[in-house]
Amino acid sequence: MPQYIVTLKDGASKAEIEESKKHAIEQGGEVTHEYNIFPGFAVKFPKDSVSTLESAPHVSSVELDQEVKTQ
Repeated sequence: MPQYIVTLKDGASKAEIEESKKHAIEQGGEVTHEYNIFPGFAVKFPKDSVSTLESAPHVSSVELDQEVKTQ
């Protein structure tokens, strides 16, 4: 399964983060990391179901976790 970085909306509470992680797990995902720098987490998630993550109420964005290079 591909891994995604899920960023929650600014000001998301701990309860909202937990609710979003629970939603991802219920939809077949596996949370692999929770970030401390920003409200969000990494999740392995079925590619064909990623739209369910994007539509969660506290989610700001969902991006494929991939290597990023600078020039």
